[in-house]
Amino acid sequence: MPEQEFTESTSKEGTVTDINSQTGTITKLQPPAQSQDEWLKYGEQISSFLATLPEYLGSFFNQYKQPLVTVGLIVGSIVGVKVLLAILDALNDIPLVAPTFELIGIGYSAWFVYRYLLKASTRKELTSEITTLKSQVVGKEIPEA
Repeated sequence: MPEQEFTESTSKEGTVTDINSQTGTITKLQPPAQSQDEWLKYGEQISSFLATLPEYLGSFFNQYKQPLVTVGLIVGSIVGVKVLLAILDALNDIPLVAPTFELIGIGYSAWFVYRYLLKASTRKELTSEITTLKSQVVGKEIPEA
């Protein structure tokens, strides 16, 4: 390892170790490096940036409105699904709630099969209801097969 040379300080106050080695003395702090004028200059720059920020954000939003709305909807739906899953997980931890939901699901499935899938006439009714729902959602008539 190369030897390092140390030079003595020519400060009038002495070095920090010299000052601290004397009993009853306090280490003196150096004056701030930046003057008040420099702080005012920084304050003016920040103030002008904050003054133009609403105009900049408005033009940015107008220019990229569709992608921002799309990203917002995607993020919102992801958050919504996570919240829904957390609520269902919390409900699932409550005793007897999970088996009750299973019984309700089995009961509804049995009713649906009995109501719509056992007979040909009820299957035709279900098909017509689905076709009607499709036409209401899409907004145009869907020809029946």
